[in-house]
Amino acid sequence: MSKSEKIRELAKSGMSTAEIARTLGIRYQFAYGVLHAARTSVGDRPISNAVSAAAKPSKPPLLVSDLRTAGFEHVGSWILSAEQRLVLDRELPKAVGVYAFAKGDAVLYVGVATMGLAKRLYFYGRPGVSQRTSLRINAIIIDELARHPKIDVYAAFPPDLEWNGLPVHGSAGLELGLIKKFALPWNMRSAGQ
Repeated sequence: MSKSEKIRELAKSGMSTAEIARTLGIRYQFAYGVLHAARTSVGDRPISNAVSAAAKPSKPPLLVSDLRTAGFEHVGSWILSAEQRLVLDRELPKAVGVYAFAKGDAVLYVGVATMGLAKRLYFYGRPGVSQRTSLRINAIIIDELARHPKIDVYAAFPPDLEWNGLPVHGSAGLELGLIKKFALPWNMRSAGQ
């Protein structure tokens, strides 16, 4: 049995992508790629809904109202400039924090800005050639803005904490918690964990 076949069999049994990767001692991205291709088709026929559901556990959506209740604030919006470049409609805070991109009331992406919010989001508007995530999200936002007038940006600035005398990064922990709990379609790590 090939590794790809083992991945598909474990997904049918209900294991998440992360569990499959750990069990087989393979990279998460490899398991994700096999399952993503399997969800699309097996050979020339569509895969059954049972396999697709087992491969991708259902998570609830994250709503803007949830963010607002938790203390996130609206800090700006992505728009297209006259030159069709991705820009923010206002200056952003420079503080370290967690940010979320939303269309309407649906949160589509969350991230952590360890270098500061303004600097991190600058790279989405002007991604470097080696910045894969920034390039990917830049393209997604530009595509969305062709159909929707703006993508809203929300941010929160949680304090750093301490656990048993060790430092805990509040923003990084919040970002990971949101990714693990909610369905966030633009976050690759949100799928299958």
